[in-house]
Amino acid sequence: MQLIDGKSLAHTIHQTVIADVATLKQNKNIVPGLAVIIVGDDPASHAYVSMKEKACEKVGFYSIVHKMPITISQEEIIQTIEMMNQNPRIDGILVQLPLPKQIETEKILEVIDPHKDVDGFHAYNVGCLVTGLESFVACTPLGVMKMFEAYDINLQGKDVCVVGASNIVGKPMASLLLNANATVTITHIHTKDLKSHTLRADIVVVGVGKPNLITADMIKDDAIVIDIGINKLPNGKLVGDVDFENVAPKCSYITPVPGGVGPMTIAMLLANTLKSAKKRK
Repeated sequence: MQLIDGKSLAHTIHQTVIADVATLKQNKNIVPGLAVIIVGDDPASHAYVSMKEKACEKVGFYSIVHKMPITISQEEIIQTIEMMNQNPRIDGILVQLPLPKQIETEKILEVIDPHKDVDGFHAYNVGCLVTGLESFVACTPLGVMKMFEAYDINLQGKDVCVVGASNIVGKPMASLLLNANATVTITHIHTKDLKSHTLRADIVVVGVGKPNLITADMIKDDAIVIDIGINKLPNGKLVGDVDFENVAPKCSYITPVPGGVGPMTIAMLLANTLKSAKKRK
C-alpha cells in the first residue's frame, strides 16, 4: 500500500506557481489577481477562504475577499461580480459555496465571466469539459487527475467508480476520467447496492461527506482509493468518507485525510488563476 501524498505534491505545484508569477511580473508586469466572495458566517467556509488567502499571499498573487452578510440580496452579489468581471487586475473570481437559501446559486455562477471562472463551475466551462475542449476545470477533480499523473497511474481501460454525483466534484470527475479513456460508473444517493459497483472497480473515487461510507468489504484487493470527503467528528478529528484504517491495507494506492486531496484543491485554484493571468490581454 502506498499513500498518495497530496500535501507534498501541492507544495511542488506551489513552487512552480511562484516561479511563473515572478517571470510573468518581470516580462509582462502582470500580477495574477484572485477575488473571492463569501456570504454569511459559516466557520468552515471562512476557514477555507482564509487558507486560500494565505496561499495567494505565499505565491505572490494579488487577492481580495468580499465578505457579505447572510441577509445580502442576490442583486447585490451580482453587482459585485459584474464589477470584478470588469476589473483588469482580477484574473479569477470564485464564490464560496454553499450560499444562503435566498440566493439562486446557478444564477450567481452564470454571472461570472467564463474566462475568470477559475472554479470551473460556469456552464460554458462545464460544456467544454464534457466535450473535451480546453476550459477551466473544477479544482478538486483536477487535483485528483494531477495525483494520478504524478504517481504514474494509467487510467486507460480502468474500471472507475465515482461515488457522489455533485456538480462540484462527482460530475466533473467523471468527465475527466472519461476523457482519459477510463470506464466510468457514477453512483449517488439513489443507487441500488453501492457495494456491487465499488467492489468491481479498479479505482474508487468518493466525495459525499459521510464518514466511513466505504468499508473494507466494499473494495477489492489492490484497488486505488481516492477519498475526497472531509468530515469533522464530534471529538474534533478530521476524517474522509473511507474507513481508512481497514481499507488501506487492501489498496495499492490510497489518499489520506487530511493531507490527500484537500491541499491539491487549493493548488489547482492557484494554477487556474495563473493560467487566466497568462491569457490576460
